[in-house]
Amino acid sequence: MDMEIEQEGNYNKPKKLKNFMSIKTLLILIYCIFLSVGQISGVLLVRIYYLHGGKRKWLQSSLLTAGFPILILPISISYMKKKKKITINNNNIRLFVTPKLAIFSAILGILLGICSYLYTIGASYLPVSISSLLSSTSLAFTAIFAYFMVKHKFTHYSVNAVVLMMLGSIILGLHMNGDRPIGESNRQYTLGFVMTIIGAALHGFINAGVEYSHVKAGVVVTFDLVMQIQFLISMFSSLFCIVAMIINRDFQAITREAEEFGLGQRKYYMILALSAISLQSMMIGCLGMIYCSSALLFGIVNALLVPIQQIFGVIFLPESFNSDKWMALAMCLWGFSSYFYGEYKDSMTNKVTKTKHATLPDQV
Repeated sequence: MDMEIEQEGNYNKPKKLKNFMSIKTLLILIYCIFLSVGQISGVLLVRIYYLHGGKRKWLQSSLLTAGFPILILPISISYMKKKKKITINNNNIRLFVTPKLAIFSAILGILLGICSYLYTIGASYLPVSISSLLSSTSLAFTAIFAYFMVKHKFTHYSVNAVVLMMLGSIILGLHMNGDRPIGESNRQYTLGFVMTIIGAALHGFINAGVEYSHVKAGVVVTFDLVMQIQFLISMFSSLFCIVAMIINRDFQAITREAEEFGLGQRKYYMILALSAISLQSMMIGCLGMIYCSSALLFGIVNALLVPIQQIFGVIFLPESFNSDKWMALAMCLWGFSSYFYGEYKDSMTNKVTKTKHATLPDQV
């Protein structure tokens, strides 16, 4: 009888594992949609803000995470369900993140605020087609930092991807004068270029840092944990940017800037509101993908969105797509394909190895 119960338990294990994997895949897909919609629309809205007279960089930086209060709703619903479950089952279930994760979130939030400011400088001076290509180098930086922080191994595929993406950035840098917006100095264009590269490097560090934080915290990654971590990181990032806005007197300048905005006062506030929603959607997708999978998967999807951003930039904004951009884009996609193939090959090898180990006891 005991043997039958044991065998039944063993039969149920693969089914439970399959259900868990399907839920995880669904979550990754949902986060991927959030990331795609948020990133493409958010970048376009930020560029439109600057093209029509917007100048407040810390204001735009704060919009990346200003929508974090909307996370209170799913967190509250989850809290009530868990509390009810504890009351019924008398189980000791953790409701909130650990103090260690809270500290990690505070540090990552401040770094995210700085990263957002760097990206905002780039968006104010560079066309979307350039800034998106430069931002995609965060995949290369993510791979480098993930190697040192969470021990992701380097392969010749990942090295190839890093080199190709860096070469694409160098090509854009050597031929930057051909796509400089009218009325913009060479110094401003160069500043935007450099700040975007530095922002991509810091972004790569943050991506690896998010993965490192939950590895070191030693807790099970759940939907509740992801929501709470997103809330904390976004909150600290917003607070950092708000303090900078107060020092820079951005709040006093918003009304005046709205009156002078090229598309009108009403559209000014509409663009700010839509930017906050879009960029928060991007943040939910970004952190969710890292927690449910890895920083490298996020970097891969982020790089894959580059050509889509290019197309939307050319369609909706006064931008061109010259031969240098085509070459840089080709290198970006080549690097992405190389990295993706390397990850796929490595996962298949690991799957075969695990299968062999799993069949060894039966063979004995």
